[in-house]
Amino acid sequence: MHITSAGRTDVGVIRSGNEDSFRMIPDRGIFVVADGMGGHAAGEVASEMAVRIVADEIHSIRGLSDEQVAERVRSAIRTANGQIFQRTLTEHDKRGMGTTVTALTLYETRFLIGQVGDSRAYLLRDGRLSQLTKDHSYVQEQVDAGYLTPEQARTHPYSNVITRCVGANSDVMPDIYAGTVKPRDLFLLASDGLTGMLEDYQLSELLSPERMPQDEVDSLIAEANRHGGLDNITAILVRIDSVEPPAQENVTTQQNPSPPRSR
Repeated sequence: MHITSAGRTDVGVIRSGNEDSFRMIPDRGIFVVADGMGGHAAGEVASEMAVRIVADEIHSIRGLSDEQVAERVRSAIRTANGQIFQRTLTEHDKRGMGTTVTALTLYETRFLIGQVGDSRAYLLRDGRLSQLTKDHSYVQEQVDAGYLTPEQARTHPYSNVITRCVGANSDVMPDIYAGTVKPRDLFLLASDGLTGMLEDYQLSELLSPERMPQDEVDSLIAEANRHGGLDNITAILVRIDSVEPPAQENVTTQQNPSPPRSR
């Protein structure tokens, strides 16, 4: 598999500090976005710890089976959770900190995503943009139950309340999403500073496998800021340039419940 990737984080228009973090290790096919919470620089600490620990723990997945990769990613996020949670217990100024984590791994002809929180992973394939992950949020639960429409959820006063995060409790269970990759696939990982400002159709209009990922990342962030830039904005784009042998589409999901968390 040959890829081209780019990533960037931006403070946005309103916030004075940036609590988002990201990490990319393209030669190992590892990409991680985290959106921290907690204030007093604690959110920044949580997100930086998360992307570093998750990437380091995943390390190399060459030669592993799908189940082994899933367990490696799941274990990496849970390890990050444990270390962040421990700091909330031992450091007074870190109490209440936590972070989202969305981690993409690419291997052979496959992709696998581990997710906690409301940062998202999207796939642009054959001109169609699909949200691969499901938010762990109060409003998403209300949408699933039929109490809110997706449009109402976007502007709901509790839209920033997430129901699962890394670091708030002694353990957390990520959702795992897996599938095959195809040439010209374009993966987007983003914090809600991007997806809260731009609707899916706007993201789709800005994305194309014909453009260089760095140009597209810059365009996404500029457009989010133009729409208000109310939060920190982070985006990673990964373009699949070639895959051998060709793969067929197959996406699965595993979801696990967790108590609510406000940020």
